[in-house]
Amino acid sequence: MVPPVFPATGPAGPAPTSGIPTSPAPAGPSREQRPAVQEYAGAALGGPPTAGPTDRTAPAGPDRLGVGGSPDGPVSAPPDAAGLTAPAPRRRLPVVLAVVLLLVLAGVGVAVVRPGPVADWLGGGAEDTRAEPAAPEPPPSAVLAGADPNAAEPTPDGVRAALDPLVRAAALGDRVNVSVADAVTGQSLFGRGADDGTVPASVTKLVTGVTVLAARGPGYRIPTRAVAGANPGEVVIVGGGDPTLAVDKNGFYPGAARLDDLARQVEQALGGAKPTKVIIDGSLYSGPGLEPGWDEDIPTGGYGSPITALMTDGARRDVAQAKRDHEAGNHAAVRVSEPDLTAGRAFARLFGLPNSAVSRGTAPVAGGDATAGAPGSELGKVESMPLVRLVDVMITDSDNIIAEALARQVALARDKPGSFVGAGAAMDEVAGELGLPADELSLADGSGLSRTNRISPSLLTDLITLAGNGSRPELAAIFGGLPVAAWSGTLGDRYETAGTEAGAGVVRAKTGTLSSVNAIAGLVTTKDGRLLTFAVLTDRVPGGSDSARVALDRIAATLASCGCR
Repeated sequence: MVPPVFPATGPAGPAPTSGIPTSPAPAGPSREQRPAVQEYAGAALGGPPTAGPTDRTAPAGPDRLGVGGSPDGPVSAPPDAAGLTAPAPRRRLPVVLAVVLLLVLAGVGVAVVRPGPVADWLGGGAEDTRAEPAAPEPPPSAVLAGADPNAAEPTPDGVRAALDPLVRAAALGDRVNVSVADAVTGQSLFGRGADDGTVPASVTKLVTGVTVLAARGPGYRIPTRAVAGANPGEVVIVGGGDPTLAVDKNGFYPGAARLDDLARQVEQALGGAKPTKVIIDGSLYSGPGLEPGWDEDIPTGGYGSPITALMTDGARRDVAQAKRDHEAGNHAAVRVSEPDLTAGRAFARLFGLPNSAVSRGTAPVAGGDATAGAPGSELGKVESMPLVRLVDVMITDSDNIIAEALARQVALARDKPGSFVGAGAAMDEVAGELGLPADELSLADGSGLSRTNRISPSLLTDLITLAGNGSRPELAAIFGGLPVAAWSGTLGDRYETAGTEAGAGVVRAKTGTLSSVNAIAGLVTTKDGRLLTFAVLTDRVPGGSDSARVALDRIAATLASCGCR
């Protein structure tokens, strides 16, 4: 597929991934130049993941979040919604999705501009150093073709005839649960075990994203605070659960809150005095740092770490190396075993203190004395990027650490413990409040790494329909990060074979893979322009995952090429 061209954005600069592309995808490097995003493939693969096409929930890239790494940089939005004329030929997604997302972004104070080049979405700073092309680019081709809400709707009989042979593919194993529904009417078009709870792997992140947006709102920012300790010279850094917190400007996530900014605030509040001891308060979280249902190799395999209320750079040990590896296509990264202590020691070093000056503890309760430096008094605070951006990164890059942090935000918003158990209960509660079939949902974590998670395919199609129908505008933010078939994210190197290429550019979905588990859920536009939601979950996959992925892709590609009437 030839990358289409999109005009320059002008002084505002290129835009990152947030938004629902309802136009031809912008210009960028060919897929051969872009590394594919990995996800977690499970312990059965043996040993740490490599740069190959595993599916172990990849972390976010170093330049995914905005122009020049600014948390308040522009977010891309549909050209039509911005009042721009789209090139022909192309179809549009239902206007309600575009309008809903614009309302969400406006509500959190995020500027909206025409989508910029994909190269800048994936790695762009404020400066564009690419050389001018020697020859004119080819005419734009349709990528993520939109949908016509007035198009003919497939019939249940037509969809069944098209999909029945595909869902019985041997590569998918003997437990394949499927739901297909019309995105406009919500009518079910096909179901096979549609209401049965199935291991979802990283598709879980759709539930995490929707529930945290409902519970906290897209504009919420996670704070990290510093307060005066109980004794002179003590500073307590209070973890608020921001997994993207950086030490300095060289952090992994552009636009993240920074410890060096917090340190400057502390020193200013203390009148230039520097602390002599740093105490880490991670009491916001409770319970184990690792979920019991995770495979044994997750802490060492590069895609998971203990979940603590204070951490920096998603617990990556070597941020500079992680950036280089990410750009080369290897999205695993060695994680530290004690993320809270690592962050506390980094904070202490900013004051010239040794590691021995750092310990765990709790912040004293502030008393009536408002004097700076009084025990418990606030000395500084930094805040994460808005949740709309964190959800975007979580879904686009299948970032496990962000997912677990967001799941705990759901728990905290519902006054439940900041733990795996509390998060699972809270997400179930919020799902029920949203009218989703909560009895078809059982979550042990927010990332999908746990094999004890269960989600039904019909809950996922209901969730996607709810997020797009405009009744809950804040939920539309989940669409910004969904990968596009044969173009971006975990679908960037899929839908390229003769049996699946019909889905290229018209399937947008979240994927999930553990060993013996393959899942996909998202949106697809039919050849008649009808927008459908679909979810296919299978958790008894024989052999390797490559053939199962192709079999899954054939299902969505068939929906794309079939009028199914």
